[in-house]
Amino acid sequence: MDTSSQTPPVPQAGRREWLGLAVLALPTLLLSIDLSVLYLALPHLSSDLGASAVQQLWIMDIYAFMLAGFLITMGTLGDRIGRRRLLLIGAVAFGLSSVLAAYSATPEMLIAARALLGVAGATLMPSSLALITTMFKDPKQRAAAIGAWMSCLMGGMAVGPVVGGVTLEFFWWGAVFLLGVPVMLLLLVAGPLLLPESRTPETGRIDLLSVALSLAAILPIIYGIKEVAEDGWSLLAGSAILVGVFCGAVFVRRQYGLADPLLDLRLLNIGIYRSAFTLSLLVGAIQGGTLLLINLYLQMVLGFSPLRAGLWLVPTAFAMIVMTMLAPAVARRVRPAYVIMVGLLTSAAGYLVLTLIDSTGGLPALVVGVAIIMAGIGPATSLGYDMILGAVPSEKAGSASALTETGGQFGVALGIAVLGSVSTALYRAQMAVSLPADLPAEAAEAAREGIPGAVAAAQQLPSELGEALLAAAREAFTGGLHTIVLFGSLLFVALAVLAVTTLRTVPPSGQGQTAPDSASPSAASTAS
Repeated sequence: MDTSSQTPPVPQAGRREWLGLAVLALPTLLLSIDLSVLYLALPHLSSDLGASAVQQLWIMDIYAFMLAGFLITMGTLGDRIGRRRLLLIGAVAFGLSSVLAAYSATPEMLIAARALLGVAGATLMPSSLALITTMFKDPKQRAAAIGAWMSCLMGGMAVGPVVGGVTLEFFWWGAVFLLGVPVMLLLLVAGPLLLPESRTPETGRIDLLSVALSLAAILPIIYGIKEVAEDGWSLLAGSAILVGVFCGAVFVRRQYGLADPLLDLRLLNIGIYRSAFTLSLLVGAIQGGTLLLINLYLQMVLGFSPLRAGLWLVPTAFAMIVMTMLAPAVARRVRPAYVIMVGLLTSAAGYLVLTLIDSTGGLPALVVGVAIIMAGIGPATSLGYDMILGAVPSEKAGSASALTETGGQFGVALGIAVLGSVSTALYRAQMAVSLPADLPAEAAEAAREGIPGAVAAAQQLPSELGEALLAAAREAFTGGLHTIVLFGSLLFVALAVLAVTTLRTVPPSGQGQTAPDSASPSAASTAS
């Protein structure tokens, strides 16, 4: 029998690759924790440094701004200079910036340190995901590896408040930043031993104008979205978004005109990539908005401390981790589209469970509902990333990873802005007719702004009047939350339909991936 035309066996990952995955998972976990841990430390460091309200906003947001702004640039840079090299450079920068942040003496110094942390973080995320593609060629092993990586990414967001709360019980606020130093040292020692180098050969120079345009597009849009979520529409917020959109349009046009673009937008011509990217973006948007409201419910309606609220959300993180790890095994026998569809429909059911909570106590329904939601999201995240990386040429892994991560950042910001604004509008409409009649004007104004203002105002009022205000605020907030979770349930049903209709041609991972979607962008464009 002629074996010359047979497909050669796919290389199998060994012990070195799996140890390398553990090395890559640690900084991913750290970056995820770093996104949420500062919420607990902010009151302590603000008091110590004398940070104003505006400075507190920048301390919180500059990290996400810089992370999202540099993901595309760093993903493409890794393609050119080597992903392992960029990862190690980022580890040094992240460790030094962490020390600088921990020992900041002024708010301005801390803002600058957080900005550097964001830039360094942007080197770590796309490099990690792209290296997984290089290390795990076998579709089954790659799916399992991405599942483990995603478990760290998503699990870190849930355990961040717990880690921060425990740290602040025993140490000063700067200790939350020092958590990253030993992890980066481990990466610097183990990385050269366990991680392979990979780069795209024969690449040109990075177009600096494209870098500037990408930042000019992403940063104003994210800033505008955050301003809308915080204070509603304003001239400043609208202008920032318009400037970002204009710069984004110029950026896109320039990429199509360059022989060696910063971001190869032809990746979006790949049908599988485009569909999986859309799912990742919209799932992130829905989760970003609803998790914000769920955390507010735990702290403002049920009266939990941030640490106690974080502890109650830990079981929900484990539910997601289990399903994220289990999904690749199921997808070896069942088409990934069907696994994702079942997961998204499960999440839709979890959102319906959240409608059972009320303004006086709904902890059991909340924990069960969020656990169901997170369990359903697990397959969509792990299998979605696997399909994204499996659909693009290996030399474009860094660019594809960066584009996906940037989309995720946009999704979360967009979800917080849109769903947060809708919730606030519903709350204010309800409070306009349910405020106690004899409430002082100053307290009434604070209560109408949002439930945090109502809680703060109630503490300054006589007990009976304060309780009446709290009851009205909690009822209004819970009513708005019910509307949001119903909306989320419907959207997840729509995403389940999208997944099964656009991704059903992808075979089980045990059978490999078929052309043309695993081919080059130009060849795959016909599949769209």
